[in-house]
Amino acid sequence: MKKALVAYFSVLGAEGVTGKLAARFAERIRADLFEIAPAEPYTKVDCDWRNSKSRSSIEMADRSSRPAIASRVDDMAQYDVVFVGFPIWWYREPSIIDTFMESYDFSGKTVVPFATSGGSGIGDSGANMNKLAPKARVATGKVFDTNVSADTIAAWAQTWL
Repeated sequence: MKKALVAYFSVLGAEGVTGKLAARFAERIRADLFEIAPAEPYTKVDCDWRNSKSRSSIEMADRSSRPAIASRVDDMAQYDVVFVGFPIWWYREPSIIDTFMESYDFSGKTVVPFATSGGSGIGDSGANMNKLAPKARVATGKVFDTNVSADTIAAWAQTWL
C-alpha cells in the first residue's frame, strides 16, 4: 500500500465540514492528516462571499493571491499520494490551496483533490492544481456530500492507493 497524506483546508479547522470529513477519511485509509491552516485565521466576515471587499472575495478575485500557511508538512518526500481537501470557493479551490501546491515538490506523486460544497462542482480545481505542480499526477477530484460515509470515500480512494 502506498503511503498517503490527507491535507485539508477548512475555515473552522478540524471542527469544520471539510475538517471533519478529512479526519474520517484519513482514519479510514490509515493516512497521516495535515491541516492547511492559514497563518492569519479567517473570520466569518472574511468569508462573506456576498461582500466583494471581504478577504476571501479579494483573494479569489486575484489569481496570484497566496495566503500564508501557518505550518509545513514535516517530510513531504515520504508520501506517494496526497489527498488535498477543501471547500469549493467561487467554483474552484481556495487560494490557500494554491499556496500549498506551490510550497512543495510533488514530482512523481499523485495528488487527488476532494472537496465539500453547498452545491457547486469541483470545477477546474484539478487542472488548476496540476498547473501549480506540473511534475505530479493530479486527478480531476471529486466533491463529496458532508455526510458521506468514511467507507464510501475510502472506496473511492482505492484507485490511487
